[in-house]
Amino acid sequence: MGTLMSMTGFARESGHLPDGTAYVWEIRSVNGRGLDLRLRLPNGQEALEPALREATAKRLKRGNVSATLSLKREERPRLAPDPQALEQALALALELARRIPGAPPPRAEALLALPGVMRAEASEPDEAQVEAGRAALARAYEAALGGLVRARQDEGAKLLSILAALLDEITAYQEKAAAEAALQSEAQRVRLLEQLATLLGEGGVGRIPEERLAQEVALLAQKSDVREELDRLAAHLEAARALLRAGEGAGRKLDFLTQEFVREANTLCSKSASVPLTRIGLDLKAAIERLKEQAANVE
Repeated sequence: MGTLMSMTGFARESGHLPDGTAYVWEIRSVNGRGLDLRLRLPNGQEALEPALREATAKRLKRGNVSATLSLKREERPRLAPDPQALEQALALALELARRIPGAPPPRAEALLALPGVMRAEASEPDEAQVEAGRAALARAYEAALGGLVRARQDEGAKLLSILAALLDEITAYQEKAAAEAALQSEAQRVRLLEQLATLLGEGGVGRIPEERLAQEVALLAQKSDVREELDRLAAHLEAARALLRAGEGAGRKLDFLTQEFVREANTLCSKSASVPLTRIGLDLKAAIERLKEQAANVE
């Protein structure tokens, strides 16, 4: 028995790259007709995109998926002296020391502490370090993707019980409709006799041959016969349950089946010859609409 998967889910994966940079992957997905992945990557990480798309296509079949990568460099910048500023500060300190009798020579730490003498120097990572960072980010994305799959499976388990209950409800209405439809022929005969009595009077009805009455009732019954629609609906119900048992990748076929459910219910209501059957048909359509809404969440 396969696992039914929803298209709704969220996952988050965080950690640090070999150079100390902190990363956070966030992936979320919602309903979609196909698989649509939208990536938000920081500048300089565009080279990751092909591998991320390939990994996503292997794990997911449908859904609008958005994945966001956040990076935060946590290492302290390396300080280096500004040669020109240092020369200017040293020349000024020596000039002041010459002018002040007995003044000690300038100290190196005092010069370096002067504003503008030291500056932050960004280190340029080598190619091997860049590749190691990308590989780590790709692995982290696959871990987040695994979390998203588990979240969608958890949602799918909840969805399975909802869909199963709706199929049972629709089955109950189908059975009630079948029982009510079996009574339509006699009800139509009674209604026809009442209409004829109103038009012709009681004596006039007696002059109509019984064979002629039977023909009219048979024609009415043929026009309002819903057995074929109910039989097809029963077959669709069994097919839907088989899809739920199969689980994986059931969404598209379930979408198609719900359209067939709607078609049979509409025909049932249009051919109904009694108020009770029409009421059952309307309740049936409402239950099918709820099924259709929930089925739209299945991958």
